[in-house]
Amino acid sequence: MPYNKLNEEETHVILNKGTERPFTGKFWDNKSDGMYTCRQCNTNLFPSNTKFDSGTGWPSFDDAVEGAVKEISDADGSRIEIVCANCGGHLGHVFKGERMTDKSVRHCVNSVSLDFKEK
Repeated sequence: MPYNKLNEEETHVILNKGTERPFTGKFWDNKSDGMYTCRQCNTNLFPSNTKFDSGTGWPSFDDAVEGAVKEISDADGSRIEIVCANCGGHLGHVFKGERMTDKSVRHCVNSVSLDFKEK
């Protein structure tokens, strides 16, 4: 199946591992019920009931669809990158142990890496 066509900003983030500015993405404050999907390949990634307000300005999730998100240590070992397990598109980073939720996990995701299917 062919991937979705990406615009310049999406290419910068998804393919070149860039980061969008905080509080600017279309989903950082979305509270609708549904499923967040990969912008590049449409894979289901994050159910809306796992989203929480971290105050960081990026969509934050404390869980993902099982097997949909792959964790990769950054080259310097300081952070853990998250990518779509299907297409390898850059999503953002995951932070553990912050105690923002009961699961103490924060998938910090760029809005441009996502699409949303409302329920």
